[in-house]
Amino acid sequence: MFLNTLSGRILGLVILFVVIAEVLIFVPAVARFRESYLQHRLDLGQLAALALLATPPDQDVAPNLQSELLATADLLTVTLQRAEVRELAMSVENPPMVEASYDLRDAGLVELIRGGARVFLSSDNRVISVKGYTQQGLKGEVQVTMYEAPLREQMIAYGLRILYLSLVTSAGVAALLFYAVQWLIVRPIKRVADSMIAYRDAPEDATRVIAPKSRVRELRQAETALRDLQVQLAAALRQKERLAALGGAVAKISHDLRNLLTTAQLLADRIEASADPAVGRTAPKLVHSLSRAIALCERTLAFGKAEEPPPVLATVPLAPLVCEVVESESEGVAQKGIAILADVPAALRVRADADQLFRVLSNLVRNAGQAIETSGRPGTVTVSARAAGAWCEVSVADTGPGLPAKARENLFQPFRGGARQGGSGLGLVIAAELVKGHGGALTLAETGPAGTVFRVTLPMP
Repeated sequence: MFLNTLSGRILGLVILFVVIAEVLIFVPAVARFRESYLQHRLDLGQLAALALLATPPDQDVAPNLQSELLATADLLTVTLQRAEVRELAMSVENPPMVEASYDLRDAGLVELIRGGARVFLSSDNRVISVKGYTQQGLKGEVQVTMYEAPLREQMIAYGLRILYLSLVTSAGVAALLFYAVQWLIVRPIKRVADSMIAYRDAPEDATRVIAPKSRVRELRQAETALRDLQVQLAAALRQKERLAALGGAVAKISHDLRNLLTTAQLLADRIEASADPAVGRTAPKLVHSLSRAIALCERTLAFGKAEEPPPVLATVPLAPLVCEVVESESEGVAQKGIAILADVPAALRVRADADQLFRVLSNLVRNAGQAIETSGRPGTVTVSARAAGAWCEVSVADTGPGLPAKARENLFQPFRGGARQGGSGLGLVIAAELVKGHGGALTLAETGPAGTVFRVTLPMP
Protein backbone atom coordinates (compact mmCIF):
# COMPACT_ATOMS: atom_id res chain seq x y z
CA MET A 1 0.00 0.00 0.00
CA PHE A 2 1.03 3.54 -0.69
CA LEU A 3 0.47 4.51 2.97
CA ASN A 4 3.08 1.94 4.02
CA THR A 5 5.76 3.81 2.09
CA LEU A 6 7.76 6.70 3.51
CA SER A 7 6.27 9.06 0.90
CA GLY A 8 2.73 7.98 1.67
CA ARG A 9 3.10 8.44 5.41
CA ILE A 10 4.71 11.85 5.01
CA LEU A 11 1.91 12.92 2.65
CA GLY A 12 -0.72 11.68 5.10
CA LEU A 13 0.89 13.50 8.02
CA VAL A 14 1.19 16.70 6.01
CA ILE A 15 -2.50 16.60 5.07
CA LEU A 16 -3.48 15.82 8.66
CA PHE A 17 -1.45 18.68 10.12
CA VAL A 18 -2.68 21.15 7.50
CA VAL A 19 -6.30 20.17 8.17
CA ILE A 20 -5.76 20.56 11.92
CA ALA A 21 -4.27 23.99 11.32
CA GLU A 22 -7.20 24.95 9.07
CA VAL A 23 -9.70 23.79 11.69
CA LEU A 24 -7.96 25.89 14.30
CA ILE A 25 -8.30 28.83 11.93
CA PHE A 26 -11.83 27.97 10.70
CA VAL A 27 -13.62 28.02 14.07
CA PRO A 28 -12.43 31.49 15.20
CA ALA A 29 -12.95 32.83 11.66
CA VAL A 30 -16.62 31.76 11.60
CA ALA A 31 -17.10 33.15 15.11
CA ARG A 32 -15.65 36.50 14.00
CA PHE A 33 -17.84 36.47 10.91
CA ARG A 34 -20.92 36.06 13.13
CA GLU A 35 -19.77 38.96 15.30
CA SER A 36 -19.25 41.15 12.22
CA TYR A 37 -22.66 40.20 10.85
CA LEU A 38 -24.41 41.08 14.11
CA GLN A 39 -22.37 44.27 14.53
CA HIS A 40 -23.37 45.33 11.03
CA ARG A 41 -27.02 44.83 11.97
CA LEU A 42 -26.52 47.01 15.06
CA ASP A 43 -25.01 49.75 12.92
CA LEU A 44 -27.79 49.55 10.33
CA GLY A 45 -30.44 49.57 13.06
CA GLN A 46 -28.95 52.69 14.66
CA LEU A 47 -28.66 54.54 11.36
CA ALA A 48 -32.23 53.66 10.40
CA ALA A 49 -33.57 54.69 13.81
CA LEU A 50 -31.68 57.99 13.80
CA ALA A 51 -32.90 58.74 10.29
CA LEU A 52 -36.46 58.15 11.35
CA LEU A 53 -36.10 60.12 14.60
CA ALA A 54 -34.44 63.03 12.79
CA THR A 55 -37.58 63.73 10.73
CA PRO A 56 -39.13 67.07 11.90
CA PRO A 57 -42.49 66.66 13.68
CA ASP A 58 -44.22 69.02 11.29
CA GLN A 59 -43.32 66.92 8.23
CA ASP A 60 -45.27 63.91 7.12
CA VAL A 61 -43.48 60.59 7.13
CA ALA A 62 -44.32 57.97 4.56
CA PRO A 63 -46.44 55.33 6.25
CA ASN A 64 -44.27 52.43 5.05
CA LEU A 65 -40.89 54.11 5.77
CA GLN A 66 -40.35 52.38 9.11
CA SER A 67 -41.20 48.96 7.67
CA GLU A 68 -38.92 49.55 4.70
CA LEU A 69 -36.03 50.62 6.95
CA LEU A 70 -36.47 47.54 9.17
CA ALA A 71 -36.71 45.24 6.15
CA THR A 72 -33.59 46.78 4.63
CA ALA A 73 -31.67 46.19 7.87
CA ASP A 74 -33.32 42.74 8.24
CA LEU A 75 -34.49 43.67 11.75
CA LEU A 76 -37.68 43.43 13.79
CA THR A 77 -37.09 46.11 16.46
CA VAL A 78 -34.45 48.72 17.26
CA THR A 79 -33.95 50.12 20.77
CA LEU A 80 -31.56 53.03 21.46
CA GLN A 81 -29.92 54.02 24.73
CA ARG A 82 -30.09 57.82 24.88
CA ALA A 83 -29.19 59.84 27.99
CA GLU A 84 -29.70 56.90 30.36
CA VAL A 85 -33.10 56.31 28.77
CA ARG A 86 -33.92 53.31 26.64
CA GLU A 87 -36.20 54.15 23.77
CA LEU A 88 -37.91 51.82 21.32
CA ALA A 89 -37.11 53.67 18.14
CA MET A 90 -38.49 51.26 15.53
CA SER A 91 -40.62 48.12 15.61
CA VAL A 92 -42.73 45.97 13.37
CA GLU A 93 -46.34 45.40 14.24
CA ASN A 94 -46.77 42.75 16.92
CA PRO A 95 -43.08 41.82 17.29
CA PRO A 96 -42.59 38.12 18.14
CA MET A 97 -41.25 36.83 21.47
CA VAL A 98 -37.46 36.80 21.84
CA GLU A 99 -36.07 33.22 22.19
CA ALA A 100 -32.35 33.92 22.69
CA SER A 101 -30.21 36.91 23.66
CA TYR A 102 -26.62 37.80 22.84
CA ASP A 103 -24.46 40.58 24.26
CA LEU A 104 -21.56 41.79 22.11
CA ARG A 105 -20.37 44.49 24.48
CA ASP A 106 -17.75 42.45 26.34
CA ALA A 107 -17.83 39.14 24.45
CA GLY A 108 -14.54 37.23 24.36
CA LEU A 109 -13.38 34.76 21.74
CA VAL A 110 -14.60 31.73 23.70
CA GLU A 111 -18.06 33.25 24.12
CA LEU A 112 -18.17 34.16 20.43
CA ILE A 113 -17.24 30.58 19.46
CA ARG A 114 -19.88 29.20 21.83
CA GLY A 115 -22.50 31.52 20.33
CA GLY A 116 -21.55 30.52 16.78
CA ALA A 117 -21.87 26.86 17.72
CA ARG A 118 -25.39 27.49 19.02
CA VAL A 119 -26.35 29.02 15.68
CA PHE A 120 -25.08 26.00 13.76
CA LEU A 121 -26.71 23.51 16.13
CA SER A 122 -30.10 25.20 16.05
CA SER A 123 -32.31 24.43 13.08
CA ASP A 124 -35.24 26.69 14.01
CA ASN A 125 -35.74 30.23 12.79
CA ARG A 126 -35.55 31.70 16.28
CA VAL A 127 -36.00 35.34 17.19
CA ILE A 128 -32.83 36.61 18.83
CA SER A 129 -31.96 39.79 20.66
CA VAL A 130 -28.53 41.38 20.16
CA LYS A 131 -27.13 44.12 22.34
CA GLY A 132 -23.93 46.05 21.66
CA TYR A 133 -22.22 49.31 20.86
CA THR A 134 -22.47 50.84 17.42
CA GLN A 135 -19.25 51.51 15.51
CA GLN A 136 -20.54 54.09 13.03
CA GLY A 137 -22.13 57.49 13.30
CA LEU A 138 -23.17 58.51 16.79
CA LYS A 139 -21.66 55.79 18.96
CA GLY A 140 -23.92 54.41 21.60
CA GLU A 141 -25.64 51.31 22.92
CA VAL A 142 -28.15 49.63 20.63
CA GLN A 143 -30.34 46.57 20.99
CA VAL A 144 -32.01 44.92 18.03
CA THR A 145 -34.15 41.85 17.46
CA MET A 146 -34.00 39.73 14.33
CA TYR A 147 -34.61 36.29 12.90
CA GLU A 148 -31.70 33.84 13.17
CA ALA A 149 -32.17 31.93 9.88
CA PRO A 150 -30.52 34.62 7.66
CA LEU A 151 -27.54 34.66 10.04
CA ARG A 152 -27.24 30.87 9.83
CA GLU A 153 -27.39 30.94 6.04
CA GLN A 154 -24.67 33.56 5.85
CA MET A 155 -22.48 31.64 8.32
CA ILE A 156 -22.90 28.40 6.34
CA ALA A 157 -22.03 30.16 3.10
CA TYR A 158 -18.97 31.75 4.71
CA GLY A 159 -17.98 28.41 6.27
CA LEU A 160 -18.19 26.67 2.90
CA ARG A 161 -15.98 29.32 1.34
CA ILE A 162 -13.45 28.81 4.12
CA LEU A 163 -13.71 25.02 3.70
CA TYR A 164 -13.12 25.13 -0.05
CA LEU A 165 -10.21 27.51 0.43
CA SER A 166 -8.80 25.22 3.13
CA LEU A 167 -9.08 22.18 0.89
CA VAL A 168 -7.32 23.94 -1.96
CA THR A 169 -4.65 25.28 0.39
CA SER A 170 -4.18 21.88 2.03
CA ALA A 171 -3.87 20.14 -1.32
CA GLY A 172 -1.39 22.72 -2.57
CA VAL A 173 0.74 22.70 0.57
CA ALA A 174 0.63 18.90 0.76
CA ALA A 175 1.68 18.60 -2.88
CA LEU A 176 4.56 21.04 -2.45
CA LEU A 177 5.75 19.38 0.74
CA PHE A 178 5.35 15.94 -0.81
CA TYR A 179 7.53 16.78 -3.78
CA ALA A 180 10.00 18.60 -1.55
CA VAL A 181 10.30 15.59 0.76
CA GLN A 182 10.54 13.30 -2.26
CA TRP A 183 13.37 15.36 -3.67
CA LEU A 184 15.27 16.10 -0.48
CA ILE A 185 14.76 12.95 1.63
CA VAL A 186 13.00 10.05 -0.10
CA ARG A 187 15.12 10.05 -3.27
CA PRO A 188 18.45 10.04 -1.37
CA ILE A 189 17.20 7.32 0.99
CA LYS A 190 15.95 5.26 -1.98
CA ARG A 191 19.34 5.71 -3.60
CA VAL A 192 21.00 4.31 -0.48
CA ALA A 193 18.54 1.40 -0.39
CA ASP A 194 19.05 0.67 -4.11
CA SER A 195 22.82 0.72 -3.59
CA MET A 196 22.53 -1.75 -0.71
CA ILE A 197 20.36 -4.08 -2.82
CA ALA A 198 22.71 -3.86 -5.80
CA TYR A 199 25.73 -4.50 -3.57
CA ARG A 200 23.97 -7.45 -1.94
CA ASP A 201 23.52 -9.09 -5.33
CA ALA A 202 27.19 -8.68 -6.33
CA PRO A 203 29.40 -7.65 -3.39
CA GLU A 204 32.56 -8.35 -5.37
CA ASP A 205 31.65 -5.70 -7.99
CA ALA A 206 33.47 -2.50 -7.01
CA THR A 207 31.24 -0.41 -9.31
CA ARG A 208 28.29 -1.08 -7.00
CA VAL A 209 29.91 0.69 -4.06
CA ILE A 210 27.92 3.86 -3.36
CA ALA A 211 29.52 7.23 -4.02
CA PRO A 212 28.37 9.88 -1.48
CA LYS A 213 26.51 12.67 -3.31
CA SER A 214 23.89 14.03 -0.92
CA ARG A 215 24.28 17.63 0.24
CA VAL A 216 22.27 16.96 3.40
CA ARG A 217 24.79 16.38 6.18
CA GLU A 218 23.01 13.46 7.86
CA LEU A 219 22.35 11.65 4.58
CA ARG A 220 25.90 12.22 3.42
CA GLN A 221 27.18 10.75 6.69
CA ALA A 222 24.98 7.70 6.09
CA GLU A 223 26.24 7.35 2.51
CA THR A 224 29.86 7.71 3.65
CA ALA A 225 29.40 5.11 6.37
CA LEU A 226 27.74 2.75 3.88
CA ARG A 227 30.57 3.24 1.40
CA ASP A 228 33.19 2.48 4.04
CA LEU A 229 31.22 -0.59 5.14
CA GLN A 230 30.92 -1.83 1.56
CA VAL A 231 34.63 -1.32 0.90
CA GLN A 232 35.62 -3.12 4.11
CA LEU A 233 33.16 -5.94 3.46
CA ALA A 234 34.40 -6.37 -0.11
CA ALA A 235 37.99 -6.61 1.18
CA ALA A 236 36.90 -9.11 3.83
CA LEU A 237 35.09 -11.21 1.22
CA ARG A 238 38.15 -11.23 -1.02
CA GLN A 239 40.31 -12.25 1.95
CA LYS A 240 37.77 -14.93 2.84
CA GLU A 241 37.87 -16.31 -0.70
CA ARG A 242 41.66 -16.44 -0.60
CA LEU A 243 41.60 -18.14 2.81
CA ALA A 244 38.97 -20.59 1.56
CA ALA A 245 41.14 -21.46 -1.43
CA LEU A 246 44.14 -21.81 0.86
CA GLY A 247 42.09 -23.95 3.25
CA GLY A 248 41.04 -26.20 0.38
CA ALA A 249 44.66 -26.61 -0.64
CA VAL A 250 45.69 -27.36 2.95
CA ALA A 251 42.90 -29.94 3.23
CA LYS A 252 44.08 -31.69 0.09
CA ILE A 253 47.67 -31.64 1.31
CA SER A 254 46.60 -32.91 4.73
CA HIS A 255 44.63 -35.74 3.11
CA ASP A 256 47.56 -36.86 0.98
CA LEU A 257 50.01 -36.33 3.82
CA ARG A 258 47.87 -38.45 6.13
CA ASN A 259 47.98 -41.31 3.68
CA LEU A 260 51.75 -41.02 3.37
CA LEU A 261 52.17 -40.86 7.12
CA THR A 262 49.93 -43.88 7.61
CA THR A 263 52.16 -45.85 5.29
CA ALA A 264 55.25 -44.60 7.12
CA GLN A 265 53.65 -45.61 10.43
CA LEU A 266 53.17 -49.17 9.17
CA LEU A 267 56.81 -49.30 8.15
CA ALA A 268 57.83 -47.87 11.52
CA ASP A 269 55.89 -50.62 13.27
CA ARG A 270 58.05 -53.18 11.42
CA ILE A 271 61.22 -51.30 12.32
CA GLU A 272 60.15 -51.36 15.98
CA ALA A 273 60.45 -55.20 15.88
CA SER A 274 64.12 -54.99 14.84
CA ALA A 275 66.70 -56.69 17.06
CA ASP A 276 69.09 -53.76 16.77
CA PRO A 277 69.14 -51.99 20.19
CA ALA A 278 69.65 -48.53 18.62
CA VAL A 279 66.71 -49.03 16.32
CA GLY A 280 64.64 -50.35 19.20
CA ARG A 281 65.26 -47.13 21.14
CA THR A 282 64.51 -44.86 18.19
CA ALA A 283 61.50 -46.66 16.72
CA PRO A 284 58.98 -45.77 19.53
CA LYS A 285 59.84 -42.08 19.21
CA LEU A 286 59.37 -42.29 15.45
CA VAL A 287 56.03 -44.08 15.84
CA HIS A 288 54.86 -41.45 18.38
CA SER A 289 55.86 -38.59 16.10
CA LEU A 290 54.06 -40.18 13.16
CA SER A 291 50.93 -40.70 15.28
CA ARG A 292 50.92 -37.03 16.28
CA ALA A 293 51.35 -35.98 12.65
CA ILE A 294 48.48 -38.21 11.52
CA ALA A 295 46.27 -36.89 14.33
CA LEU A 296 47.08 -33.30 13.31
CA CYS A 297 46.11 -34.05 9.70
CA GLU A 298 42.83 -35.62 10.82
CA ARG A 299 41.97 -32.63 13.04
CA THR A 300 42.81 -30.27 10.20
CA LEU A 301 40.46 -32.12 7.86
CA ALA A 302 37.72 -32.22 10.49
CA PHE A 303 38.05 -28.48 11.19
CA GLY A 304 37.93 -27.67 7.48
CA LYS A 305 34.71 -29.69 7.03
CA ALA A 306 33.02 -28.41 10.18
CA GLU A 307 30.04 -26.15 9.52
CA GLU A 308 28.17 -25.38 12.71
CA PRO A 309 24.42 -24.80 12.34
CA PRO A 310 23.01 -21.61 13.86
CA PRO A 311 21.97 -22.05 17.50
CA VAL A 312 18.34 -22.77 18.31
CA LEU A 313 17.92 -20.37 21.21
CA ALA A 314 15.64 -21.21 24.12
CA THR A 315 15.46 -20.63 27.87
CA VAL A 316 17.77 -23.23 29.38
CA PRO A 317 18.06 -24.00 33.14
CA LEU A 318 21.81 -23.83 33.70
CA ALA A 319 22.25 -26.00 36.81
CA PRO A 320 21.00 -29.31 35.31
CA LEU A 321 23.10 -28.81 32.18
CA VAL A 322 26.26 -28.11 34.21
CA CYS A 323 25.61 -31.17 36.38
CA GLU A 324 25.33 -33.27 33.22
CA VAL A 325 28.68 -31.91 32.01
CA VAL A 326 30.31 -32.63 35.37
CA GLU A 327 29.01 -36.20 35.44
CA SER A 328 30.11 -36.85 31.87
CA GLU A 329 33.65 -35.53 32.32
CA SER A 330 34.24 -36.91 35.83
CA GLU A 331 34.25 -40.51 34.65
CA GLY A 332 37.60 -40.27 32.90
CA VAL A 333 39.54 -38.16 35.44
CA ALA A 334 38.35 -39.37 38.83
CA GLN A 335 41.02 -42.07 39.03
CA LYS A 336 43.68 -39.46 38.25
CA GLY A 337 42.93 -37.44 41.38
CA ILE A 338 41.01 -34.71 39.56
CA ALA A 339 37.68 -33.59 41.01
CA ILE A 340 35.10 -31.67 38.97
CA LEU A 341 32.68 -29.54 41.00
CA ALA A 342 29.62 -27.44 40.13
CA ASP A 343 28.48 -24.25 41.87
CA VAL A 344 25.47 -22.94 39.94
CA PRO A 345 22.30 -21.39 41.46
CA ALA A 346 19.26 -23.56 40.78
CA ALA A 347 17.16 -20.64 39.53
CA LEU A 348 19.72 -19.35 37.01
CA ARG A 349 18.67 -19.56 33.37
CA VAL A 350 20.30 -18.54 30.11
CA ARG A 351 19.13 -18.04 26.55
CA ALA A 352 21.10 -20.60 24.61
CA ASP A 353 21.18 -23.77 22.52
CA ALA A 354 21.46 -26.54 25.12
CA ASP A 355 23.43 -28.93 22.87
CA GLN A 356 25.95 -26.33 21.77
CA LEU A 357 26.38 -24.99 25.32
CA PHE A 358 26.99 -28.55 26.52
CA ARG A 359 29.77 -28.88 23.93
CA VAL A 360 31.34 -25.59 24.99
CA LEU A 361 31.37 -26.41 28.69
CA SER A 362 32.52 -29.98 28.06
CA ASN A 363 35.46 -28.71 26.03
CA LEU A 364 36.48 -26.21 28.71
CA VAL A 365 36.17 -28.76 31.52
CA ARG A 366 38.14 -31.34 29.53
CA ASN A 367 40.89 -28.82 28.79
CA ALA A 368 41.03 -27.88 32.47
CA GLY A 369 41.35 -31.54 33.46
CA GLN A 370 44.13 -32.11 30.95
CA ALA A 371 45.96 -29.03 32.27
CA ILE A 372 45.87 -30.46 35.82
CA GLU A 373 46.93 -33.86 34.48
CA THR A 374 50.07 -32.41 32.87
CA SER A 375 51.16 -31.03 36.26
CA GLY A 376 51.26 -34.55 37.71
CA ARG A 377 49.37 -33.40 40.83
CA PRO A 378 45.76 -33.86 41.91
CA GLY A 379 43.53 -30.84 41.44
CA THR A 380 40.03 -29.45 41.11
CA VAL A 381 37.96 -28.09 38.24
CA THR A 382 35.07 -25.85 39.33
CA VAL A 383 32.19 -24.72 37.11
CA SER A 384 30.43 -21.73 38.65
CA ALA A 385 27.92 -19.18 37.41
CA ARG A 386 26.42 -15.87 38.48
CA ALA A 387 24.04 -13.26 37.10
CA ALA A 388 25.57 -9.94 36.02
CA GLY A 389 22.77 -7.65 34.95
CA ALA A 390 21.27 -8.93 31.71
CA TRP A 391 24.13 -11.43 31.32
CA CYS A 392 25.13 -14.70 32.91
CA GLU A 393 28.80 -15.36 33.55
CA VAL A 394 29.82 -19.05 33.61
CA SER A 395 33.38 -19.62 34.86
CA VAL A 396 35.46 -22.79 34.47
CA ALA A 397 38.40 -22.63 36.91
CA ASP A 398 41.17 -25.18 37.44
CA THR A 399 44.09 -25.54 39.84
CA GLY A 400 46.55 -26.41 37.09
CA PRO A 401 49.90 -24.79 36.31
CA GLY A 402 48.43 -22.01 34.15
CA LEU A 403 48.85 -21.32 30.46
CA PRO A 404 52.32 -20.76 29.00
CA ALA A 405 53.08 -17.37 27.48
CA LYS A 406 53.03 -18.68 23.90
CA ALA A 407 49.60 -20.21 24.39
CA ARG A 408 48.25 -16.93 25.82
CA GLU A 409 49.56 -14.97 22.82
CA ASN A 410 47.88 -17.26 20.27
CA LEU A 411 44.75 -18.12 22.24
CA PHE A 412 41.62 -18.80 20.12
CA GLN A 413 43.75 -19.13 16.96
CA PRO A 414 43.48 -22.49 15.16
CA PHE A 415 46.61 -24.66 15.17
CA ARG A 416 48.49 -22.07 17.24
CA GLY A 417 46.69 -21.74 20.57
CA GLY A 418 47.09 -25.23 21.97
CA ALA A 419 48.43 -25.27 25.51
CA ARG A 420 48.94 -29.03 25.65
CA GLN A 421 51.81 -30.68 23.82
CA GLY A 422 50.44 -32.19 20.64
CA GLY A 423 47.24 -30.16 20.85
CA SER A 424 45.98 -28.04 17.95
CA GLY A 425 43.93 -25.47 19.85
CA LEU A 426 40.87 -26.15 17.67
CA GLY A 427 38.64 -26.93 20.67
CA LEU A 428 38.85 -23.40 22.03
CA VAL A 429 38.34 -21.92 18.55
CA ILE A 430 35.17 -23.92 17.98
CA ALA A 431 33.92 -23.15 21.50
CA ALA A 432 34.50 -19.42 20.97
CA GLU A 433 32.62 -19.53 17.65
CA LEU A 434 29.67 -21.31 19.27
CA VAL A 435 29.47 -18.79 22.12
CA LYS A 436 29.74 -15.89 19.67
CA GLY A 437 26.78 -17.33 17.77
CA HIS A 438 24.77 -16.96 20.98
CA GLY A 439 25.60 -13.27 21.16
CA GLY A 440 28.07 -13.86 24.02
CA ALA A 441 31.82 -14.20 24.42
CA LEU A 442 34.43 -16.69 25.62
CA THR A 443 37.38 -15.03 27.32
CA LEU A 444 40.41 -15.93 29.40
CA ALA A 445 39.64 -14.34 32.78
CA GLU A 446 42.94 -15.15 34.51
CA THR A 447 45.84 -17.58 34.47
CA GLY A 448 48.89 -18.17 36.59
CA PRO A 449 50.63 -20.68 38.86
CA ALA A 450 47.43 -20.98 40.93
CA GLY A 451 45.37 -22.03 37.92
CA THR A 452 43.36 -20.77 34.97
CA VAL A 453 39.83 -19.37 34.65
CA PHE A 454 37.87 -19.22 31.39
CA ARG A 455 34.64 -17.22 31.38
CA VAL A 456 31.61 -17.69 29.13
CA THR A 457 29.23 -14.72 28.96
CA LEU A 458 25.69 -15.52 27.76
CA PRO A 459 22.48 -13.46 27.56
CA MET A 460 19.77 -14.14 30.08
CA PRO A 461 16.09 -14.46 29.05
